[in-house]
Amino acid sequence: MVTVENSDAVFPAGTVEGVEFARRVPLPPPRPFLDTLRANLKETLFPDDPFQQFKNETGSRRFLVGLKYFFPVFQWAPRYNLSLLRSDLVAGFTIASLAIPQGISYAKLANLPPVLGLYSSFVPPMVYSVMGSSKDLAVGTVAVPSLLIASMLGKDVPPSQNPTLYVHLVFTATFFAGVFQASLGLLRLGFIVDFLSHATIVGFMGGAATVVCLQQLKGMLGLQHFTTATDLISVMESVFTQTHQWRWESVVLGSCFLFFLLLTRFLSKKGPKFFWISAAAPLTSVILGSLVVYLTHAENHGVQVIGYLKKGLNPPSLSNLVLSAPHMMVALKTGIITGIIALAEGIAVGRSFAMFKNYHIDGNKEMIAFGTMNIAGSLTSCYLTTGPFSRSAVNYNAGCKTALSNVVMAVTVMVTLLFLTPLFHYTPLVVLSAIIISAIAGLIDYEAALHLWQVDKIDFCVCMGAYLGVVFGSIEIGLVIAVAVSMLRILLFVARPRTTVLGNIPNSSTYRRMDQYSAAQSVPGVLIIRIDAPIYFANVSYLRERITRWINEEEDMLKSKAETSLHYVILDMGAVGSIDSSGTGMLKEVKESLGRRGLQLVLANPGSEAMKKMDKSKVLETIGQEWIFLTVGEAAAACNFMLCTCKSGMVDEAERENIV
Repeated sequence: MVTVENSDAVFPAGTVEGVEFARRVPLPPPRPFLDTLRANLKETLFPDDPFQQFKNETGSRRFLVGLKYFFPVFQWAPRYNLSLLRSDLVAGFTIASLAIPQGISYAKLANLPPVLGLYSSFVPPMVYSVMGSSKDLAVGTVAVPSLLIASMLGKDVPPSQNPTLYVHLVFTATFFAGVFQASLGLLRLGFIVDFLSHATIVGFMGGAATVVCLQQLKGMLGLQHFTTATDLISVMESVFTQTHQWRWESVVLGSCFLFFLLLTRFLSKKGPKFFWISAAAPLTSVILGSLVVYLTHAENHGVQVIGYLKKGLNPPSLSNLVLSAPHMMVALKTGIITGIIALAEGIAVGRSFAMFKNYHIDGNKEMIAFGTMNIAGSLTSCYLTTGPFSRSAVNYNAGCKTALSNVVMAVTVMVTLLFLTPLFHYTPLVVLSAIIISAIAGLIDYEAALHLWQVDKIDFCVCMGAYLGVVFGSIEIGLVIAVAVSMLRILLFVARPRTTVLGNIPNSSTYRRMDQYSAAQSVPGVLIIRIDAPIYFANVSYLRERITRWINEEEDMLKSKAETSLHYVILDMGAVGSIDSSGTGMLKEVKESLGRRGLQLVLANPGSEAMKKMDKSKVLETIGQEWIFLTVGEAAAACNFMLCTCKSGMVDEAERENIV
């Protein structure tokens, strides 16, 4: 136990039972409801204050500022020079060498014609170069959304049975994904993507990467028939029930190229100057694989090849969008889910590289850019694109300076579409499988999972739940588990806020958690409870019961030690940013409950919102303004002073009785 120092302080602003005391906690000045609503909406939807740049601007100047805001190309294009062009040319050609084989590979992963992967590396990068705010993001197709598209749409329309309708549904899903992404950005609702926690994304992406690698066993083993299910058990069953159909030619060829690709990835990590080794490896594999097949006629010995690739640029696909029943809803669902995953990956990658170069990207502007490029892509025979990490890392290491590197890549792909597609006829599918495995293996981030285990066991369980849901269930089940667990954690944080008992640090007026600071000591006759969350309807029942339990435990402990009984309960409301009508009702009930037990409720450090709500609901009147303090130290000092005053009064009274 400790006696609070300065307990004899005089507080001129008010009195408690005749004793003067400290500075009164003021009520915030009244504000019109519309002003308050406007301020709250601004904080919610515009935390970065994008309108700041429009202040003090008029007429045409304001129009130019707005143009630069929505089209960042007008920010860097006027300052562009030959030195920047040289860097962007090198970076653009480098990522094109990666984009071409990856585009073909991921299109096959999505059960689409390979040429659609090339189409998707032409139009969307051009759009992003105009609207995107990242200097380093390289746009293209990615593995996880490709697998999601194949899994979700393939159940409704199997691509082997109706390939034309399947392709049209993919365009439709891409269109809905773009509309959804752009809407989130325009309505400033980008924070919705943040509901997927880091642990959730690590687990989900790792599980999806595992599933993608398992799916490549079909190509690596040269199997003609393979399960459409994505779970581990179904894939293993499909693999080992067809051992008689394994093609040793495909196994040898695939193993050699996979070893080569993994070796180049290992060498590229030796230093930034070796990045080109890994960047050029996929295209090198495609060229070498095509030569091997062409020279050995391996296609006649069980090695499957891409075959004919249509020459020419993207044909329009507006008329191919499926905007009517019965298939539109599955395309809508697929578009929204893949759109969220693509956004989460693209924005995370963009922010990572922006941090390396010390510049800022606006998440909402990126959503508008992603949405616009996917809408444009869906109308030009492209499927879902975002900013893949592998391609962006190559772009960054290649020394890109602006988004023009995406234009260079797109032009290179355009030349390929116009003149070079026949050269891919003999490209073996097993090489594409090896490219996918080498590219996707990095998404299995076991180091991040181990870090989660060391830092937060709950986050680790969330991560593993998402991972196991994907691997042993399906992509959809894993995604549902990931989102559900993330939402559950948020609800638990709101509905079960942390409450702690504070104690005094000796020889100071500082109060800290007693379970953290071993030196902190309780104040005789006073229980100090800190509430670490806003008080809402979702948590008032819990808080009422938890506060009562703290009091019961304190009284039981004091009785067992035969120490001073409890007289005051101080609630530290420094972390209570807001309170609703249920919360003010709970405080009234606690005050009345404590009154029946002969205890006094005291509030310390309430914020402006809490003070305003408590004043309007008459809670301040019920508790008494004199029992509201600026700090926990002042509240404890006043309570201690009152206890000392009462004790001295009782002693004087006893002495007078003895004299009589």
